[in-house]
Amino acid sequence: MVACKSELNSTSLNQKKISFTLDSWHKAASNAQFETYFSLMTSKGVFIGTDATENWQNEPFRTFSKPYFDKGKAWDFKLLQRNIYINEAGNTAWFDELLDTQMKICRGSGVLIKEGNDWKIDHYVLSMTIPNENTSEVIKIKDKIESALIEKLKTK
Repeated sequence: MVACKSELNSTSLNQKKISFTLDSWHKAASNAQFETYFSLMTSKGVFIGTDATENWQNEPFRTFSKPYFDKGKAWDFKLLQRNIYINEAGNTAWFDELLDTQMKICRGSGVLIKEGNDWKIDHYVLSMTIPNENTSEVIKIKDKIESALIEKLKTK
């Protein structure tokens, strides 16, 4: 089935709005704009960080982040590439992006929810990328810390 022109225009417009939201969110972190940054997330928004223990619900993430924003710069992620997908109802979107960060290339992925006319980040996952040929080296670095964490998590 071929989408009609208005559906294509709507999808394209929503993709632009979603990109604008994500770009504004990254820019707010770079410029230490705490209120702007969190206004672009839903009230129950979640941020999953690169460390296995970083599963930040909204309020704890605000508390964790505030000192970084107060110093004048939280983190600075620059977009390299982004893919955006929108459900048929046009109210939920998911994405993946590659970012230039202080950790080199990272992958962001997540879900946005449409609230009124605005797109808000509901769930964001930040992952460090690892070249396949270096996986063995990285596993050796992670082994001690994450083996202990695996055992701890298995007992819960």
